[in-house]
Amino acid sequence: MEHMEDVALTKMVHSPRLRRMMTSGCSGGRHDSALELSDHGANQLKKLIEDMAEQSLRCIAFAYRNLDMKDVPSEEQRINWQLPDNELTLIGIIGMKDPCRPEVRDAVELCKKAGVKVRMVTGDNLKTAKAIALECGILDDSEASAQAIIEGRVFRAYDDTERENVADKISVMARSSPNDKLLLVKALKKIGHVVAVTGDGTNDAPALHEADIGLSMGIQGTEVAKESSDIIILDDNFSSVVKVVRWGRSVYANIQKFIQFQLTVNVAALVINVVAAVSSGNVPLNAVQLLWVNLIMDTLGALALATEPPTDQLMRRPPVGRREPLVTNIMWRNLFIQAVFQVAVLLTLNFRGRDLLHLTHDTLGHSSKVKNTLIFNTFVLCQVFNEVNSRKPEELNIFSGVSRNHLFLAVVSITVVMQVIIIEFLGKFTSTVRLNWKLWLVSVVIAFLSWPLAFVGKFIPVPRTELKDLIVRCWPKRKDLTFSSSLFFWLGIGTVARVQHNRLRMTEWKYQCEAVLEQLLEIIRC
Repeated sequence: MEHMEDVALTKMVHSPRLRRMMTSGCSGGRHDSALELSDHGANQLKKLIEDMAEQSLRCIAFAYRNLDMKDVPSEEQRINWQLPDNELTLIGIIGMKDPCRPEVRDAVELCKKAGVKVRMVTGDNLKTAKAIALECGILDDSEASAQAIIEGRVFRAYDDTERENVADKISVMARSSPNDKLLLVKALKKIGHVVAVTGDGTNDAPALHEADIGLSMGIQGTEVAKESSDIIILDDNFSSVVKVVRWGRSVYANIQKFIQFQLTVNVAALVINVVAAVSSGNVPLNAVQLLWVNLIMDTLGALALATEPPTDQLMRRPPVGRREPLVTNIMWRNLFIQAVFQVAVLLTLNFRGRDLLHLTHDTLGHSSKVKNTLIFNTFVLCQVFNEVNSRKPEELNIFSGVSRNHLFLAVVSITVVMQVIIIEFLGKFTSTVRLNWKLWLVSVVIAFLSWPLAFVGKFIPVPRTELKDLIVRCWPKRKDLTFSSSLFFWLGIGTVARVQHNRLRMTEWKYQCEAVLEQLLEIIRC
């Protein structure tokens, strides 16, 4: 008898079908001579494989058979020919272990603390998958139940509704195909979860594309997988996924900080100028001053707040839901406190500043310039102090980590230095006058009060319901109104047309306000 070449035998041993049939298809075990494999021996081998699988070992059996060369086709005909998989002689069974990297368990624990549930979808059998999940920390002994572990064929057999009901409970899916992973992603997205998927093979491309965030492996990943993903993990390490979550949350939090800071500046500046213009016809903040405020708010504010590095505190928060608003109730509370404080103080200075600052002995023109300069200086310094408040919208300690953020300190320092130069040396350009040290002290003290005010304000509880929902609930009349272009007309040129001699027609104003507010609430409700 002549034997086949080793290369053909290697192809046979590694075929997926043969691996499952080796223990039942082998006719004997080889020691010094071949022995018939009895039912008892086959059961012992199955028990051995199960024990190895429970230790997270992947089992491979080696077997052989003799073939007559006349039954073997020629080299050209072997492309579609398959080796017979019966009458095999078992040589041995090897258990291979692919140990988890030391940092994987810590990364999984960090994900759990951050509210991120890690699920494992694998082609290994159920016991091997369970052992690996326990080793990595994906499962613990209390979670290793029938609901948390499922086979791909079982999940595949469910209809869409059943898959949505069980998807949230699944932690491990064994004996699964790439299509099973895709079905799991679709089910999780349908019930409202934000899903991130890791993969490296071409078959993983549909799941990577379907997920909210696709993460492919940079070393072992195929080009198809990389093209279908959003992020490529260069070191193929799961701990890098935690870094992605960490930095993603940091970017989101920094955007919220900047929005809170920007809205506070806008609201305060708008109210101060509008109220002053309507009441006296003069505005305390002129165009050049507002340009400098805009530079602080947009450019320097973005550099200071949008570059905050990630902190450990971010990984202790629950994840942000898909439908949660960008501007939270906590941000509205902080914004309201700071805006009301700035508006109240600066309007008081605008209307009562001459008396409070003892400027009555000066000429009216000079005292007005001093008063407006003080308002401008105080307003800018309030933004500088509030910039520090915006670093930690929810934490009491607003100075935590500030010494490590050198860019933030540089931006604040540049803002203060530029403000001193503008007040003391660029008076003709900005229509300001020099302030003595007492008025500088008044500006600093008023601006400093925003810190203790923000500290006390964080003890005020906020409702979990979104602000727009609260407005809709509290509004006594909610009519079914249609959205029309008249709303834009009234808010635009219609308003200007109704202003006559700095006085409004109050009756018409009242009816128009009611109509517009009802339409606005209808828009919010939709």
